[in-house]
Amino acid sequence: MNEDVAFLQDQVDRHHAWFSESLPLIASENLISPLAREMLLVDFQDRYAEGLPGERYYQGNEFVDRVEIRVTDLAKRLFRCAHADVRPISGTNANLAVLFALAEPGDTISSVALSDGAHISTAKFGSVGVRGCKTVTYPFNRRDMNLDVDGTIKLLREAKPKIALFGQSVFLFPTPLKELAEALQEVGCPVWYDAAHVLGLIAGGAFQDPFREGADVITGSTHKTLPGPQHGILLAEPRDDKMTKRLLRGVFPGVVSNHHLHAMAALGVTLAEHLEFGRAYADQVVRNARALGQGLYERGVRVVCEHLGFTRSHALAVDVTEHGGGAEVALRLERAKIIANKNLMPDDTSPVRPSGIRLGSQELTRLGMRESHMAEVADLVARVVVGKEDSEVVARDVASLRSGFQTIQYCFRAGASAHGRYRMADPVS
Repeated sequence: MNEDVAFLQDQVDRHHAWFSESLPLIASENLISPLAREMLLVDFQDRYAEGLPGERYYQGNEFVDRVEIRVTDLAKRLFRCAHADVRPISGTNANLAVLFALAEPGDTISSVALSDGAHISTAKFGSVGVRGCKTVTYPFNRRDMNLDVDGTIKLLREAKPKIALFGQSVFLFPTPLKELAEALQEVGCPVWYDAAHVLGLIAGGAFQDPFREGADVITGSTHKTLPGPQHGILLAEPRDDKMTKRLLRGVFPGVVSNHHLHAMAALGVTLAEHLEFGRAYADQVVRNARALGQGLYERGVRVVCEHLGFTRSHALAVDVTEHGGGAEVALRLERAKIIANKNLMPDDTSPVRPSGIRLGSQELTRLGMRESHMAEVADLVARVVVGKEDSEVVARDVASLRSGFQTIQYCFRAGASAHGRYRMADPVS
C-alpha cells in the first residue's frame, strides 16, 4: 500500500479508537446514525445537481430529484413550515443565503454580540461582513445569559434594522421573541432565527417554537442537537411569494452550486428518524444538560445561571477563571479524554484566552446516557478542573465509563444485509 494512504488510514483509525474511549462534550458535534452514514457512501457523492428538482442544469438527476423532494417534505413536516430548502451545505452557508436574499450592502442587521454568545458569522469578519452589512448588538442580561428585553426593544425601535437576527452558539435559554413581538412588528423587518445549536431541540418540542413566536426564517446546521450529517438547512414561513423567490435565489445561484447530494440524502434519513424519536431524544438531552450542570455545581465548578437551573438547552457555560482559564482547562480535559472547548464568557475580550469552557450533553445522550450518568461525568470533569488530578489516571476512568456506551440510540437500528448494505430494522429509543 502507498505509504501516504497507509498513514492517513492509520490516523483515522487511531482517531476512532481514541474517541471511542473519550467523553465527547463539544456542544456543536453529534453522531450520525448508521443508516444516515450509509448515504454518505453512495454514488450521490460523485454527482452534480445545480438548481431545483425538475429544473436542473445537469442531466442524470431523476432519482436525485425524487430524494430531494422527499427530504424537503420531511423538513416541512418536522418543523411545520411552508418552505424548506435542504441545499445549503452548512449553517454558515445557509446564513449567507439569507443575507444575499434579504439584505443589501450597507444595510444594518441587529444581532447578539460575539462576547454574549453569538456565532462568528454575525461578526464583521464573518458572513455579515462578507455581505457588506453593519451590525448593531442587543443589550444583554449577563446574569441570565439572555437578551435584556427592555433594552432590545429600545434598540430595535431606534436602529430600525433591515433584518433582526436572533440566535447564539452559547444558547442556554429560549430567545424572548414573544416579548419582542410588538417592537418587531413596528419595525416591520424580517425576523431571522439562527437555530444551528438548538435545531434538534426545536424539532423535538423541547426548546421554543420560533415560527409560532414570530420568526420568518430559521437557518441551522444539521449536526448538533439535530444528529445528522454536516450540512445546512433553511426554513421559512415567507411573508409572500416574493420572499420565497428571494430565499430560493439566495441559496442558488447565491451561495450554493452543487449541494453535496450525499449529505442531503443523509439529512433525509436524519429527519425521518427525528420524526420518530426526536421528542424523546430532545427531552433527554435537556434533562442531561441540567443534571450535568447540577453535578458540576455541587463539585465546585462554576456553571453559570444556577438560579435558572443552568440551562434549558443542551449547553452549559462554565466559568473556569479561578482554575486557569478556558484555554488551559480545555487542554487538561483533553489529556483526560474529556473533549470540550474554550469559550468566551461575557466581558471576555480574547477568544484565544477566554475565561470559560462550553459543554454539551447531546452526544452523550445519543450514546444512551441519562441523568444518573451525568453525576459520573461531572465527577470526572471536576477531578480535572478542581482537583487537578493526573490526566492519565482520570483518562483510565473515563475509558471505563465510556466502555458501556458504544451504540448510537434514538435511530433506526441498522443490520448488514447479504449485499453488505444497511437495512431498516427494529427502532432503538
